[in-house]
Amino acid sequence: MVVIERELTEPWEGVLVAPACGSGIGVVVLAGSSGRIERERARILAQQGMTALSIRWFGGPGQAPGICEVPLETFTAAVGFLRANGAERIGVLGSSKGAEAALLTAVHDPRVDVVIALSPTSRVWCNVGPGRDGAQRPYRSSWTWREQALPFVPLDDSWTPAKPGSGPVAIRGWYERSELTFAHLLTPAEIAVEQARVDLLLVAGGDDAMWPSLPFAEQLAGRRRLVGAPVRLIVRHDAGHRTRFPGESAASASPQFLYGGTPEADAALGAAAWPHILNSLRGGG
Repeated sequence: MVVIERELTEPWEGVLVAPACGSGIGVVVLAGSSGRIERERARILAQQGMTALSIRWFGGPGQAPGICEVPLETFTAAVGFLRANGAERIGVLGSSKGAEAALLTAVHDPRVDVVIALSPTSRVWCNVGPGRDGAQRPYRSSWTWREQALPFVPLDDSWTPAKPGSGPVAIRGWYERSELTFAHLLTPAEIAVEQARVDLLLVAGGDDAMWPSLPFAEQLAGRRRLVGAPVRLIVRHDAGHRTRFPGESAASASPQFLYGGTPEADAALGAAAWPHILNSLRGGG
């Protein structure tokens, strides 16, 4: 399929990739805490007949340098952009912190029809990196809506890695410790997915070393099922934090973090999820 790729500079940095023949399906594609523009993922979706928009949602001109009090209006504006460019069905696909943003966008914007959340969280967490003021502490919410910070769970800075050293570390335990320390803050910070009128697809690996995305995904799915809302959970227990779709390059190793899983397991999870993702975006249920 012939696709057309356009660089964007306003109102955010990004890339728009669309079939030359046009499409009635639009997808907002969000990276996690890497902050990158997901060009390859947008291209793969466009090859499947969808208009894909990937934006830089922090760290760009006029944005906070970290994931700190990022306005959810950033993402609702992206939804509006796709609608203005002819999309009648809108999906938001995000990974990790991008999945957190995707879920929250669906809760606050009824124009979203489907969410694909890869390695998600079930609740709002504190900032990752500095805010507009350059400060990382005290902890603040990752997100705002209508200029009001969303309730969040901070991190317990008394946590230390099981094997401290100079190499990359698994920080899943940091989130698990923080859930215990700040148990009284968990309920206010829950993402109200039961209120979102969307088709929801969750993808999680049981060996995620960044945070416990499989338990989080199970919590999200459970809350949807309680109210009879549609949800599908795709799991592979040996996969890690970074699901890879068919045709995507393998994720590079990090000098700072361990992500869990293996390239083979992460690709197998992506391959298992891929037909369900396409079906959901196309409105097949």
